Parts: sequence; C-alpha cells; structure tokens
Amino acid sequence: MGGDQLIDWTAFQAARSELGAGFVRILGYFREDGTKSVAAIEDAMRNGNAAALVLPAHTLKGESRQFGAEPLSHLAEEIEHIARQCVETRDAPDQALEHVVKLRPCFEATLTMLEREANPLVERRPQFGRRAG
Repeated sequence: MGGDQLIDWTAFQAARSELGAGFVRILGYFREDGTKSVAAIEDAMRNGNAAALVLPAHTLKGESRQFGAEPLSHLAEEIEHIARQCVETRDAPDQALEHVVKLRPCFEATLTMLEREANPLVERRPQFGRRAG
C-alpha cells in the first residue's frame, strides 16, 4: 500500500496544525501506544481472548483516525466490533484473525509514512520516477 492509500493527508495536515509544536511528541506517543496496542491485540488473539481485544483495538482506532490513518483505523474498528460481539455471545474471536494478521504490516507502513512526512529534515520532492539512492 502506498502512502496515499494509507493516509488521508488532509486529516494529517489538520492534526498537524491543530497540535502545533506538540505534533512530533504526540506522533511519538502514537508510535509507543500503537506498538503496545498491536502487541496486545496479537496476544489476545493467540489466547482467544475476545475481551482483551476490545480496549487496545479501540485505542488504536481512535489514535489512528486522529492522524488520518483511515485503513489502520478501519482494521482496528473491525477487530473491536468482532471482539465486542464475541464478548456478548461468549464466542472465541476467530473471525478477527484475518484482520489481526493485516494489522502489524498496516501499522508499520502507516507509521513509516507518518514519520517520514513529519520529519522536517526530509527533502520534499515529487513521488514519481526513481529516487537516487
């Protein structure tokens, strides 16, 4: 997935201007919290614990949306929804597996794009053609 598919850049810029000087610090918290949330979701899935999926998925959903990371937010939302249903029906969260498998790669790719865009030292240039490497 390219950055244009992973990030709603309008929402990203809105968050950046809203958060001002604290933006990079908040993005750092997103990295820390998101890493913990993804690990907690994976652990809960391995243990078949639907209740333990709910909070980290809910947290990741909200924090992702704040930065315009819609695909990541939607994955987390789907996991949360399935987990809540499973808690009510006392079922194992097996239906969430396909979403959980996609979560870490999506989170890592999204974080890379967000951090690249947030880094003031990164030279901005068009994203077509080959880059000198």
